[in-house]
Amino acid sequence: MEHVPALDEDLKKTLGPATAKVLAEQLGLHTALDLLHHYPRRYAERGELTSLAELADQIDEHVTVVAQVADARILTFNGGRGKRLEVTITDGSGRLQLVFFGAGVHKPHKDLLPGTRAMFAGKVGMFNRKLQLSHPAYEPLGADASDRDAATAFANQLIPIYPACAKMESWKIAKCVDAVLPSAQDAVDPLPPALREGRALVPLTEALLKIHRPGTKADIEDARQRLKWDEAFVLQVALARRRHADSQLPAVPRRPVPGGLLDSFDAKLPFTLTQGQQTVSKEIFDDLATEHPMHRLLQGEVGSGKTLVALRAMLAVVDSGGQAAMLAPTEVLAQQHHRSITEMMGELAEGGMLGGSDHGTKVVLLTGSMGMPARRQALLDLVTGEAGIVIGTHALIEDKVQFHDLGLVVVDEQHRFGVEQRDALRSKGKQPPHLLVMTATPIPRTVAMTVFGDLETSVLDQLPAGRSPIATHVVPSKDKPHFLARAWERVREEVEKGHQAYVVCPRIGDGEDEPKKKSAEDDGDKRPPLAVVEIAEQLTRGPLAGLAVEVLHGRMDPADKDDVMRRFAAGEVKVLVATTVIEVGVNVPNSTVMVIMDADRFGVSQLHQLRGRVGRGSAAGLCLLVSEMHEASPARARLGAVAATLDGFELSRIDLEQRREGDVLGQAQSGVRSSLRMLAVIEDEEVIAQAREEATRVVAEDPALEHLPGLRTALDALLDTEREQYLEKG
Repeated sequence: MEHVPALDEDLKKTLGPATAKVLAEQLGLHTALDLLHHYPRRYAERGELTSLAELADQIDEHVTVVAQVADARILTFNGGRGKRLEVTITDGSGRLQLVFFGAGVHKPHKDLLPGTRAMFAGKVGMFNRKLQLSHPAYEPLGADASDRDAATAFANQLIPIYPACAKMESWKIAKCVDAVLPSAQDAVDPLPPALREGRALVPLTEALLKIHRPGTKADIEDARQRLKWDEAFVLQVALARRRHADSQLPAVPRRPVPGGLLDSFDAKLPFTLTQGQQTVSKEIFDDLATEHPMHRLLQGEVGSGKTLVALRAMLAVVDSGGQAAMLAPTEVLAQQHHRSITEMMGELAEGGMLGGSDHGTKVVLLTGSMGMPARRQALLDLVTGEAGIVIGTHALIEDKVQFHDLGLVVVDEQHRFGVEQRDALRSKGKQPPHLLVMTATPIPRTVAMTVFGDLETSVLDQLPAGRSPIATHVVPSKDKPHFLARAWERVREEVEKGHQAYVVCPRIGDGEDEPKKKSAEDDGDKRPPLAVVEIAEQLTRGPLAGLAVEVLHGRMDPADKDDVMRRFAAGEVKVLVATTVIEVGVNVPNSTVMVIMDADRFGVSQLHQLRGRVGRGSAAGLCLLVSEMHEASPARARLGAVAATLDGFELSRIDLEQRREGDVLGQAQSGVRSSLRMLAVIEDEEVIAQAREEATRVVAEDPALEHLPGLRTALDALLDTEREQYLEKG
């Protein structure tokens, strides 16, 4: 009897070491179960030709197409010494050229005769403004008379097209799947029977067989619906268990004291809070007043006043006798927060000091680069309770940092922290402190439910009065170099008006981040990303000669970084050439223009974040996205989308729709990423919402899942310890 691989069996045993190695290294597939969950991206029908028109959006990507050979011809060059085979394939609506060179022309010339239908796989390139596949792999679709049996079997079949890579084409993956498909019979079904029957979902074994080897399009739909439910439900159960566990924890209620620090602070504010800030503050204060820890996510557009809302929550906690800690991802941001919070509070931030307010408290900064005397004093202020508010980086998490009574943890730009770091800080409270996490990256509702499902969500989508609009334009530096020259003129004009500018580059260029040498396998001649150090030098010598230009990046000495930021904030530095270290929190209202070099190397949300650094005062902002990418490329489409709207939530939707589903949730949520193969967080809002309801009900009835062993097993498999921790949010 044929060997049926166990689901957790290493693929080496079934497929041999060479194939298993490629699957593991290139596609992250290690076991039979992994391979069963590597679903086809789409299906081609025998006789149906895949549209070639879509390829213009997939330059530099590996694709698989099903098409027919229209013509093939061998051309010679170098006086007849070199040979090139050009094959034109068609799908009736479009044509695509394939090219083969040198000794590699003979076999395809023999195989790819006009009229031959085949699958072709390769990387989409552009040559002479035409799309082409260079040296594609191909698999004729067995229409020869000699291959009659295979052709008959193939006749009405849906051909699965798998997510593939250069070393493993889709049809080879299909053969690997065939080898492990019998083991689908052992797959443990995670859905409670009542749920599955109530929603008319097919059993898991049937779904796996139908997704890989469908007989009809209805089979594919049945399988997809079922597999989406698995992913959504298992994720939502993990989150529901987390919410349930949190709701059982005790916490000290923290209520503002009438006539206390918060009231004094509000009385000295030179403006009134926006309606959004008032609403969100009420949600937070209601949570702080309960006997269970608050777990709230505060989303707010860049410049919507999140820091002010967080500060008012911290002051309410200090009023009630507790302490508040704000965790920032970088020293630049921690220093910036410390500076802006002490400025906003004025004498209220000088509690116990000469000239300080009677209501005041101490606001201390704690970072890894502080000198010993300042550090020792900060630690002392925390343990005695003298400091009500501390702002710091990862240095806050160290064992020697002790609090008198930690009541609230605020995590800024939470996607930059691992769950272990956040929880290490929370564990410093006598009882679990309340938690507020903030992000300036707008998150669509479905992603919030999928990734941040253990947190209640508040949204600040109203900008304070007085904020200026930001105009954004794409600068195609390769096609139109005079546009780039004009960009530098615009920077100079803004500086002459008394304003300041940022120039952002993807790389530092100090020698430590030199791009790796290309290996022989690397294709393309894409130059390395532009670097801060080099661009600053070019600007100083060239288009911005005579202006005060400085650099800022993460590997500078902290004192130097702080010095540059202070001088930029004071208006002494006119142009700051920086990495994304300025992406969050840096607030210089006099900055009106930002030029982002190699803008195509940044994500949509990141570009939106960066752009939010300008137009923070009364003068209008200008953001210029410089790119060498071809007009038809997906990268340019992304930049066009950023230029077209200032709505961060709209951009985050575009970001998700344009990326491959595997990238959707970002590196930090790797556990969620690796478990979402079928679920599309934008399209499947209804499934996610329903799965959340079902999961909440199931966990309320049986928190330990004692009566659902299949679901427990699926949780263990999909969410091993590391993944579950990521789910808990870092």
